[in-house]
Amino acid sequence: MTQALANPPRMDQQEKDKSLDNTRRAGRSATDELVPSRYAVKIGDIEVLVISDGVLPLPTKMLGHNADPTERAAWLDHMFLPRDAFDWALNAVVVRSGAQVILIDAGLGLDPELNLPRAGQLVKRLEGAGIELGSVTDVVLTHMHMDHVGGLLVEGVKDRLRPDLRIHVAAAEVKFWEAPDFTRVNMPTGFPDALRAAAKQFAKEYHDQLRLFDEEYEVAPGVVVSRTGGHTPGHSVVRVASGNDRLMFAGDAVFAVGFEHPDWFNGFEHDPEEAARVRVRLLRELAATGELLVATHMPFPSVGHVAVDGDAFRWVPVFWDY
Repeated sequence: MTQALANPPRMDQQEKDKSLDNTRRAGRSATDELVPSRYAVKIGDIEVLVISDGVLPLPTKMLGHNADPTERAAWLDHMFLPRDAFDWALNAVVVRSGAQVILIDAGLGLDPELNLPRAGQLVKRLEGAGIELGSVTDVVLTHMHMDHVGGLLVEGVKDRLRPDLRIHVAAAEVKFWEAPDFTRVNMPTGFPDALRAAAKQFAKEYHDQLRLFDEEYEVAPGVVVSRTGGHTPGHSVVRVASGNDRLMFAGDAVFAVGFEHPDWFNGFEHDPEEAARVRVRLLRELAATGELLVATHMPFPSVGHVAVDGDAFRWVPVFWDY
């Protein structure tokens, strides 16, 4: 069973100062946000902190643009969601394994052209959790869509990062964004251009920090990133394992609608058929192992299990531990 770091076993003050969820540090008060924006779990000896980057309002068609509109509307009604547009969660994860502090995805950042004021909160919320940007030793990118790299493009962020920061991303992902193919996506107007621009800027600014891998790479003890493809050619998931505990950060391979309708195509998928195959494979794996799942666009804190439900799947959120 995992245990939230917000209510850890008894520890001395030195241990408390090292905790990822140390929210009160000298000269800094705790965040004054009313709604929680972080959730901590323990995976064996590894600390995991889910951080909300905010929410991204998108048309509901993005959930399944190949689905019959009547079926899509019925699912939204069943979930008590509006039929036209709703807020997609944006989640990132911080992992501490040994001496390494690993940020998995970097949020949306702040793009004034898109007018998304409730997103791009990651840097502020890292600070609220007492995590200095300069303490991050590694960044793992599930892929290079803007809502996963944009936080690194915010003005002044790069200057606060370690000069020896390592950014791990699949080689196939970097190659794809040299000449990206948007012929099979179904995005709102403006998003393809914004995604191209963000990926190009990111590759240029962080070229020297990139650490490319082909299929799989162990970033730190118990933290392994593996390429899945589908959503983008280099899309990857991160598995965290220690003792008897396991957790997978699935990036954009899994969406809320994907449990009941894993064959529905998400509008941001560059290869929808392959993305659906990847989704089913990962959900079957998670249901078989019982490990925890966290994903970018699952409702915060996005920590739960997967169960098989007939020919589809069922999402089982964890009971909050506090």
